[in-house]
Amino acid sequence: MSLLLLDIDHFKMINDTHDHLAGDQVLIELTRRLGHQLRAVDVLARWGGEEFVILMPHCRATQALHAAERLRALVADQSFPEVGAVTTSFGVAEYQANESDHAWIKRADDALYAAKSRGRNRVYLSTRQIE
Repeated sequence: MSLLLLDIDHFKMINDTHDHLAGDQVLIELTRRLGHQLRAVDVLARWGGEEFVILMPHCRATQALHAAERLRALVADQSFPEVGAVTTSFGVAEYQANESDHAWIKRADDALYAAKSRGRNRVYLSTRQIE
């Protein structure tokens, strides 16, 4: 099972430049686009603000990494009404045996932070092993 954490890059700027209603429309359109690309068993949920999680059962890290890259490109390659280009950053982590939920989410969040700190509009895989 793999977990994808994603964040809309520079979302505050979208709200500040275009207004919060336009920002809400970006959230709605983003979930529509992502939802159409996911498998029936995958779960997409808003994590908070402009962050989302995708839980991917029966999905190894390599498959999840490819899925995240496909989703990242889908968002970046199609402009959004009223606001234009939008990009996302992803952190990916495969569940490891005997790992706590907290540790798993932390690994995905650390990978997301790495993607954002290295320029945004990227996908990073957590390769850290639990002890």
